[in-house]
Amino acid sequence: MRIKWFSFVRIAGLLAVLSYHFFSNAYSGGFIGVDIFFTFSGFLITALMIDEFAKSRQFKLIKFYQRRFNRIVPPLLLSILVVIPFTYFVSPDYITGLGKQVAAAIGFTTNYFEIATGGSYESKFIPHLFVHTWSLAVEMHFYILWGLVVALIAKRLRHSQLSQGEALKTFRVRLSMLSMIVIIISVSVMGLRSFGLTDYSAVYFSSLTHCFPFFVGALTATLTGIQSIPRRFMKQLKHAKPLTTVIEISGAFIILGVLGYVMTFDSHFTYLGGLLLASVISAFAIVKARTLHQVTPNIDEPKWATFIADISYSMYLYHWPLFVIFSQMTSVFWAVILTVAIGVPCSAISYYIIEPILAGKHPHAIKKVNTLPKVKSLMLLVTIVLLGVTGYTIYQAPNLTSLEQRLWTGSLYQARDNLNTTKDVVAASIKQQKLAKENKKAATIPKGVSVIGDSVTLGTRDYLQKNVADSTVDAAGERTMDLAYQVMMRAQSNKILRQNVVICIGTNALAGSQEQLNKLVHDLAPGHRLIIVTPYDRRADDTWNSSKLADFERSLPQKYDYVTVADWQKKAQKHPEVFEGTDGVHFAGRHAGDVIYAETINEGLQTAVKGPVKK
Repeated sequence: MRIKWFSFVRIAGLLAVLSYHFFSNAYSGGFIGVDIFFTFSGFLITALMIDEFAKSRQFKLIKFYQRRFNRIVPPLLLSILVVIPFTYFVSPDYITGLGKQVAAAIGFTTNYFEIATGGSYESKFIPHLFVHTWSLAVEMHFYILWGLVVALIAKRLRHSQLSQGEALKTFRVRLSMLSMIVIIISVSVMGLRSFGLTDYSAVYFSSLTHCFPFFVGALTATLTGIQSIPRRFMKQLKHAKPLTTVIEISGAFIILGVLGYVMTFDSHFTYLGGLLLASVISAFAIVKARTLHQVTPNIDEPKWATFIADISYSMYLYHWPLFVIFSQMTSVFWAVILTVAIGVPCSAISYYIIEPILAGKHPHAIKKVNTLPKVKSLMLLVTIVLLGVTGYTIYQAPNLTSLEQRLWTGSLYQARDNLNTTKDVVAASIKQQKLAKENKKAATIPKGVSVIGDSVTLGTRDYLQKNVADSTVDAAGERTMDLAYQVMMRAQSNKILRQNVVICIGTNALAGSQEQLNKLVHDLAPGHRLIIVTPYDRRADDTWNSSKLADFERSLPQKYDYVTVADWQKKAQKHPEVFEGTDGVHFAGRHAGDVIYAETINEGLQTAVKGPVKK
């Protein structure tokens, strides 16, 4: 039984996700589209479970797993095979660790793979092509565990002495109670674990903390349903009015749309109740869609809506990797056009032709029976070719991106050089302290420059040490402001922090970076000058944390006379050629990038030395 108007719930989820990935700056909360999908899946699966139990007083677990496998796995495998040949149009960096990504995707463990590797839609410079399959992992975990639990409940009730009506009522009640318990646990754990975090990826990706939308949908199914409907909800259906229902469901979609604009990935509110709110509103929309089906018996759902809903799952699979690839080749506008132009036909072929064939059915899209063998032969040939391309691509995929290789090499050289430099600085510091003690004067601070930076600084470290006079460089990939603070304080306590301290942090700016920088400024010992290098990210607009941090940094010299800003953001914007073909943050070891980065720091130092040190 196909429920009319459910298609619009699927479409709402798909549009939210696509808008978020295509235009994340403009639609920062579109990730709630995943929660719309989760809620709908929980509702639909649980409602079908109840319908099956109502008919036969049992729930066939193996057949349930088979249906889920046939619906989820073939489109996933097909999307991987189709997407991988497109990777030859971009840098090999985009297939780094491809084998692990594919294994995680088809093993439905992408969410924990991303947690383990520090993955995030928000912060990765080279995003994983299949990071979006984290949601499939959570969904599959739900299907496996919920299916098992429901089968056990159904088995116990099947052999009970209860009448069919009483057994069905008990079945609903138990599923309802379990759903409520899981919702409370999942929401509570997400909220508690979110406290103190600056990167929320771990609580976002986790199956435990992000499973509650499924159970919001499941709870809704126990109270309403599809074919087997409780009396209370049946009464509501009888009294429902088409116009009122249309207004209510439209209001729900409008609220979801507004949430997509106001919510952000790095907001604590998102994890303290924002996602739950989106799930509850989605459940309301689902109920109203079910109601609208009942009160519009003579109105058909638009064919275009049915089509989009049918291909929504496959389109979700295709859109992310295709967009990542095409956005490296052209503008966002054309990347979106290409993604849709390729993703929609592939999704339609998958749903209307390939999936039915693999399920042993004759596709309705193929009218002539004698055409089917030719289609199967073509499918086999294309599959063999794509398997060969995929296998070869995975085999020769690098384990590290070119940037990671440079940073790893730079880290080794830094460790060697810092060891020798630290010995010299410590020796000089001890000598100065000894002389100061003998002369009964305060120990002097080591002269020179201490540069503390992130991966951008690490990538140009050798050039900096040669072209920033009397400097030491301590840089590391993915270093955040709080980590930079720790590095500075450790050097300060060991008496090796030089007089002029250069902080090149901010590309990895997370919520709380401004507070951490304030703490760094406050705890810097007297006798030092602070030079802050603003972060640059070509992708960022004014709403990004790195941009907000840069604006905040520019205000500090007005408050503190010992603080100077070296504006790398403005300098880099004047040299777009340095970032061509890169992630827009690192300049790929280009000498021109090394030169202007060092110039920026030296200009900041020249201004700083004319001013006072901290009193």
